[in-house]
Amino acid sequence: MCLAIPAQVVELREGDNAVVDLAGVRKEISLSLVDNVAVGDYVIVHVGYALNKLDPEEAAKTLALFAELSQFGDDPTVH
Repeated sequence: MCLAIPAQVVELREGDNAVVDLAGVRKEISLSLVDNVAVGDYVIVHVGYALNKLDPEEAAKTLALFAELSQFGDDPTVH
């Protein structure tokens, strides 16, 4: 299974690189597949590459769903 997650761009770097925030974890990624990305934009990230830009409202909805799902990982009664 592949998983691509929303992340907010917090810093642009030389070339096509940027630093994104993934729920408090910062990671350097490539922007080579996406045009016109600015600090503050949300992108979908998969294996170190931004695949496309994401509307901030859609990013918030997706991140809220991930947060809700992560709560199930803490409950040993949920299978």
